Amino acid sequence: MSKVLSICGSLRKGSFNRMLVNALPALAPAGMTITPAPSIEMPLYNSDLQAQGFPAAATALSDAIRAADGVIIVSPEYNWTIPGGLKNAIDWVSRMKDQPFANKPVALQSCSMGILGGARMQYHMRQSMVYLDAFVFNRPEVIVAQVQNKFDDKTGELKDEATRNVVKQQLEAFAKYVSLFGGKA
Repeated sequence: MSKVLSICGSLRKGSFNRMLVNALPALAPAGMTITPAPSIEMPLYNSDLQAQGFPAAATALSDAIRAADGVIIVSPEYNWTIPGGLKNAIDWVSRMKDQPFANKPVALQSCSMGILGGARMQYHMRQSMVYLDAFVFNRPEVIVAQVQNKFDDKTGELKDEATRNVVKQQLEAFAKYVSLFGGKA
């Protein structure tokens, strides 16, 4: 059984990316459990604050990443890059002793109302994850363009069958990838 942590890069309550995170457990293959990460809301990273100790939210997120066999980051794209809140959380956890992303399999997913689906955020996130010595999964990619047409307005359920299928395909392939690093597939 592989334990996967899902991190949502959006703080908005009605976020399409949060809706995708919520859909993941039901789309996961047998033997994979997907659990949402603790909150990514924490003070802006500042080494003066770090000198006083890490925020509880940074410690909780780091512990959750360490305990997982793999991580899925699901995030929108803000101004062609990683949303500030998510980048800030990564900045905090990157300074932890035994940095939690090191040697961790990481898959990326994104949703956007535009036609590029958050692809530029994924490119920048790959760069950050490489620096942190994470092992970023390649394909299939989950880039959900024009997301406003893919979820049910009332229930938040992922209703688009093509999107459901590509998410399932990625999760199945990610389960095999995680097993290469010692996680159970």
